[in-house]
Amino acid sequence: MKKTPVLSLLLLAIVAGTAFAPGPDRPTKESLGKMLFFDPILSEDSSVSCASCHKPEFAFADTTQFSQGVHGRIGGRNTPSAMNMDSREAFFWDGRAVTLEQQALGPIENPLEMNLPANEAVKRLSRSPRYRSVFHKVFKQYPNKQNLAQALAAFERTLETSNTPNDRWLNDEPHSMSEQQIRGREVFRTKVKCLECHFSPDFTGDEFRSIGLFNGRNANDSGRYAVTKSPADLGKMKVPGLRNVAITAPYMHNGSFKTLREVIDYYDNPVLHMPDGLNRDSLLLHPLGLTEVEKQDLEAFLHALTDDQFVKK
Repeated sequence: MKKTPVLSLLLLAIVAGTAFAPGPDRPTKESLGKMLFFDPILSEDSSVSCASCHKPEFAFADTTQFSQGVHGRIGGRNTPSAMNMDSREAFFWDGRAVTLEQQALGPIENPLEMNLPANEAVKRLSRSPRYRSVFHKVFKQYPNKQNLAQALAAFERTLETSNTPNDRWLNDEPHSMSEQQIRGREVFRTKVKCLECHFSPDFTGDEFRSIGLFNGRNANDSGRYAVTKSPADLGKMKVPGLRNVAITAPYMHNGSFKTLREVIDYYDNPVLHMPDGLNRDSLLLHPLGLTEVEKQDLEAFLHALTDDQFVKK
């Protein structure tokens, strides 16, 4: 199923009379969620906001291996993009949240991130005349834990992208992708079999896979296992979507790869890079044998998944 192009959504919004951002007297859940997303009021010392780690110019991801929270504390996993989450069924690398509303409160309460209990966040918002007014206009209620999560989730659901060279190519628009990107798409589909894990319009099936970056020693993030306690889930992480992947470096749950080329080299021969990786997926038990040209073509295709808003003119 293809995503509806943003232009079509805009035309529908104009017809419906909702194309323009609401004014201060007509706030929505989405506009309230945006206020909250960019406001450091939701962190313990009011020093960081959601946007501190989910940077809009980098597809709402971060540019560091591990993000910095309150008091200079460093997180334990790489910050993923907050975009294209509307159709997801699991959130966080280990899938411990099953709705965007559950996910939205996680970073606020995480001691390494914003370190503010949700009940305290609600008290802060309730003490703010501005937020009391906006919450009441939107929800007909003053701030509480539930509508805080609903507002943040509503904003995140607006962060969908669908204007990429690949989207235009799928719509049979001429000159959408270069010949190199088209070749790379074929490598993606066939020789590398990326579609086994990265399928759907957002290039993820919300599955959990282990690519061999867990060895129980120096690479000891057990991933999904921490949630399910099933030995079969040791080292498994949620398969991330690939939209805008070219601008969300570094990569993997541990941010260990700085470039797309490093990612491609790893997938080409995981054993070479991490010979003692445990529970590696059956798709990665043998080298792929990619040529240099195929690697370059594949990287070019991944750049074709970047939304137009992030392409420098």
